[in-house]
Amino acid sequence: AGCREIVLCSPPDENGAIHPAILYAARLCGIEKVFKIGGIQAVGAMAYGTETVPRCFKIFGPGNQFVTCAKQLVAREGATALDMPAGPSEVAILADETCVPAFVAADLLSQAEHGADSQVLLVSTNEEVIAEVLGELEAQIGDLPRHEIAARALENSRAVLLENSGEAIDLLNEYAAEHLILACAN
Repeated sequence: AGCREIVLCSPPDENGAIHPAILYAARLCGIEKVFKIGGIQAVGAMAYGTETVPRCFKIFGPGNQFVTCAKQLVAREGATALDMPAGPSEVAILADETCVPAFVAADLLSQAEHGADSQVLLVSTNEEVIAEVLGELEAQIGDLPRHEIAARALENSRAVLLENSGEAIDLLNEYAAEHLILACAN
């Protein structure tokens, strides 16, 4: 977009580091200012500027309901512009017998941990696939730092068994999830 300067804020992990893939992507994009900060703190720092974080004219990026609210507040005040308010996160996955159930479960949890108001949907024509993925969900959820949030999101989520792929595709089109993953041969 011709921006002279792009600032990246990303929350650090428990060791205070930003994931190397994020840093690599930033370097590829020519981003030279990366800050270890996330959440509403990052929104405030970029909207108003600090001693270290420059004030930004527009803030882009995802976040939970608190980040969305913070972005809306700073935009309403005229402190900065924003991309768009994000709603609860959601993913729909169409999985068949060729999927890797552990990967499907990880993808479902990656959106469920965004917030208790997130929703994930597993769609399959194979009952064994659904059972295997649900088993993987149970096995993996305990390893998440945000497992309580993910568990609450899973209460609002569903696994749907349908008779054929046509019905599955119709359901997915009607649901129109924010994220769609096809874990199937066709």
